[in-house]
Amino acid sequence: MKSSVIKIALILLGSYLIGCQQRPHADKLQNATTKKIIGYIAGWKGVDTSAVQAEKLTHVNYAFANVIDGMVTEGEGRFDQDKVNIQKLHSLKSRNPDLKILISIGGWTWSKGFSDAVLTDDSRKKFTDSAIAYLIRHDLDGLDFDWEYPGMQGDGNVFRAEDKENFVLMLKSVRQALDSLEKVTGKHYLNTIASAGFKSYLEVNDLGQAQQYLDFINIMTYDFVGPGTDTTAHHTNLFNPNLNGRSAAQAVFDHVEAGVPIEKLVMGMAFYGKSWKSVRPGNNGLYQPAVWNSTHPYRNIQGMVGQDGYVRYWDEDSKAPFLWNQSDSIFLSYEDPESIAAKAEFIKTHNLGGAMFWEYHEDSDDGELLNALFQSLRK
Repeated sequence: MKSSVIKIALILLGSYLIGCQQRPHADKLQNATTKKIIGYIAGWKGVDTSAVQAEKLTHVNYAFANVIDGMVTEGEGRFDQDKVNIQKLHSLKSRNPDLKILISIGGWTWSKGFSDAVLTDDSRKKFTDSAIAYLIRHDLDGLDFDWEYPGMQGDGNVFRAEDKENFVLMLKSVRQALDSLEKVTGKHYLNTIASAGFKSYLEVNDLGQAQQYLDFINIMTYDFVGPGTDTTAHHTNLFNPNLNGRSAAQAVFDHVEAGVPIEKLVMGMAFYGKSWKSVRPGNNGLYQPAVWNSTHPYRNIQGMVGQDGYVRYWDEDSKAPFLWNQSDSIFLSYEDPESIAAKAEFIKTHNLGGAMFWEYHEDSDDGELLNALFQSLRK
C-alpha cells in the first residue's frame, strides 16, 4: 500500500514538473503586455510631443530636478522650462491614458545635495516635504531618485558611510508620504530609483532593505566602459564571456543576490554609443588598446553603418553589436535592434519588470530603437 502511494505521488510530481517546464513560455506570452517601457527625456533638450511615440511607452522619467539646500526643486533657471515641458508630457495622456509621468531627481551632475539632505530625521522630513510639493505642483505620477551614488563620490559629491542607512530611511520617508497622499487622492504614486550597474554600488548600499519601499528599480546597465578606458569593449552588453566581466545580465543577478525581487528590476538600454580612436588592429578592433574618443547618439550611428568604412559586427557571446573602421582605426560600441531584441528576450525569460532607456532624443528620427523594444517586449 505504501509503495502504491509513493508511486502515485511520484507520477503526480512528474506531471507537476512537466507543467512547470511548460508554463514559463505561457507566462511569458501572458505577461508580455505588462512589461514596462520607461523612457528618460532630458528636459534641457526640450519636449516635442509630435516626436514622442506615447503609445509605445508605459512611463516617462523627466530629467532632472535638483537638490538644493536640502530640498527637491527645479534646476537653476529652469522653473518655467520645466513647467512647460511637463505640461507637454501630460498632453501625451490623450494618446495613452495609462502613461505615467515621473520626475527624476538628481542625475550625474545634480546629486551633490543628497547626502546632506537626508542626514537627519529633520532634514529627511524637509527633503520629503519638498519632493511631495514638487510632485503635487506638477501633478506627477511618481518620483524617481537618481542619486549617483549613495556612499560613493560620483561627480565630486559629498558622501558618507551613513548614506547606506540614510538612503533607505529617505525612501521609507518618501513612501510613507506618498501613501498618505494616496489616502487623500485615491491614486497610487510611484516611488522608484535608478541604480548602478556595478557591484561596488551594491556593496555600499542595502538594496534588499530599500526595495521594500520601491515600486521598481531601473538598473543603469550601460556605461560599462568609457572615458578613461584605454581598451575597447562593449559598453552595454547583455553578457560577458570574460571572468567577472561587466554585463547587463550580471548586474541583474547581482541585484537579485542583494535581495531585490527580480520582478522589480528594470533593465537599462543605451540609445547612444561610445567610440575609441587609434585602435590597434586585430579582432576587428574589439578588446584592443586604444584612445578614448567620444559618445554618439544612435540617430548619428544609424547613418554610419556601412558608410565611410564603418562595418557592423555582431559579438554572439556578448549579444552586442559594434562598428569597426579599419582605415581610420575607430571602434564604436552601441545598441541596435538585434541587441535590444536579445535583452527583451532575457527580460521575458527571467521575468524582469521591463526595460528603460536613456535617452529619448538620441533615438533615430524614425524611432528605430524604441520600435524594436516595443515589438520585442510588448508584442
